[in-house]
Amino acid sequence: MRDAYSTPLNKRYSSKEMTYLFSEEKKFTTWRKLWVALAESEMELGLGITQEQVDELKAHISDVNYEDAEKREKEVRHDVMSHVFAYGLQCPKAKGIIHLGATSCYVGDNTDIIIMREALFHIRKKLINVINALAQFAYEYKDLPTLGFTHFQPAQLTTVGKRACLWIQDLVIDLENLDFTINSLKLLGVKGTTGTQASFMELFDDNEELVKKLDQLVVEKMGFKGSYLVTGQTYSRKVDSIILNTLSEIAQSAYKFSNDMRLLQNMKEMEEPFEKHQIGSSAMAYKRNPMRSERMGSLARYIIIDALNPAITAATQWFERTLDDSANKRIAIPEAFLALDGVLELYLNISSNMVVYDKVITAHVNKELPFMATENIIMEAVKRGGDRQELHERIRVHSMEAARMVKQEGLENDLIERIISDSFFKMSTDEILNSIDPKKYIGRAPGQVVDFLETQVNPILKENAELLGEDAEINV
Repeated sequence: MRDAYSTPLNKRYSSKEMTYLFSEEKKFTTWRKLWVALAESEMELGLGITQEQVDELKAHISDVNYEDAEKREKEVRHDVMSHVFAYGLQCPKAKGIIHLGATSCYVGDNTDIIIMREALFHIRKKLINVINALAQFAYEYKDLPTLGFTHFQPAQLTTVGKRACLWIQDLVIDLENLDFTINSLKLLGVKGTTGTQASFMELFDDNEELVKKLDQLVVEKMGFKGSYLVTGQTYSRKVDSIILNTLSEIAQSAYKFSNDMRLLQNMKEMEEPFEKHQIGSSAMAYKRNPMRSERMGSLARYIIIDALNPAITAATQWFERTLDDSANKRIAIPEAFLALDGVLELYLNISSNMVVYDKVITAHVNKELPFMATENIIMEAVKRGGDRQELHERIRVHSMEAARMVKQEGLENDLIERIISDSFFKMSTDEILNSIDPKKYIGRAPGQVVDFLETQVNPILKENAELLGEDAEINV
């Protein structure tokens, strides 16, 4: 529709797989699967439900008669009962036993958990593929010296690959938290109006063991290991908060990466992929704007803020439930997943196609390295009998003058030439030049890359090999 608002999360950012998970089709067919699971379990435990009724329900899981449900909802103002009515029109034999003993949250809350878990697995797959792309990049550039930065001021050297491992480390932490969240998820199960299972106790003549078994059977049929043992009418809204905090953590890592890429692109050391016919600016034809990284940051910021919604909802629920969660939850949760899906699409696209300008990186290193090399030069000169304090003072004077020439005159850094010309250091030209080899200043960076990838990252990739091979699709 071009005459009404349409969310850009669908049209521009999220994948078809993720948008489907939060579609009406997925939601309402899952409702019907839950109604089938309930009826079948109640039949298996001895209630007066026939296999014919269950089979009739199963036959109409996918062909939802939306028009009937929508018409009914305008009359009764209740979405669940409208769909019970519509399902009953298609299943006249089973009409009387649909939703037997249940309250609306039986389908609503259980469906939410089911969909969120599937969406978390989808996020997990993309996260694994991003880690894989960055790991390959880190291996390739583990030995390439580059300026490290603290306070965005040149500091000791690191390597391009080691910096990539910082991005990976954040994602590995995120993966651990994501797995914990997925593994801890449980269904609401079959709990009734205030969570006491009173309606089911009535159906089963106060047989507690049968009611407990009913809960267990439904949970198993829906592919879960357990349900929350105590609930109100809903599962605790803290679950939603935990899930969106997990998404926020991934968004934070992606945001950090996107900022680093924008800075590196400004320095012309690295670039995100730029397609042949891509336009960087409507006015300045020469520009190559880091639009994908900027979009990552924009969406990530939205997710981080959006995580406050379920947090406040969880904090403001009254007793066994209030309905002020519903409207907020319908928006906040799907949009967080859709936005993060878009972020990870961009992250995978960029990390799989990053461009490295090694000559620019080396030029920047060579410009700053003379200042960093002075400590090693002082130590070597002391070994040859020099006075450490005198040497330090001479280095300070030479450094200040060299820095003045660079900053005020726009000239090259000639600190090393000044030291070579100073006989007080008692070192030959070759000895001094040898002391400014960049590889002498990267410490264990290459070794750290290998250790980290081989001991922490590769086992993750090996364990999840079947998930690799994901391609990113950027819509605009």
